[in-house]
Amino acid sequence: MSPLRNRRDDEVRRLLDTPHPAVPVDLAARAVLRGRRIVRRRRIEHTVLWALLAAAAIAGIVLAVLAWPDHPAPDVPTDGTWWPQTGPN
Repeated sequence: MSPLRNRRDDEVRRLLDTPHPAVPVDLAARAVLRGRRIVRRRRIEHTVLWALLAAAAIAGIVLAVLAWPDHPAPDVPTDGTWWPQTGPN
């Protein structure tokens, strides 16, 4: 083995042998509360985004229905021209 690897192993052992910091007693409770807040916020965001998507889809459908022409398209003239006759012949 190389001396560099032994030095690293020694450093890791030295770090692990030191006393660990004290963990707050209410750490788990705070983590649970924070997790609930995050989940609730994400759920609200997803609900709002889905509602906006549905509103946009409904608005698009309503706009398409209102803008749809009520009269049929004019027939293609049979005299061989593409333009309708507007004036006297």
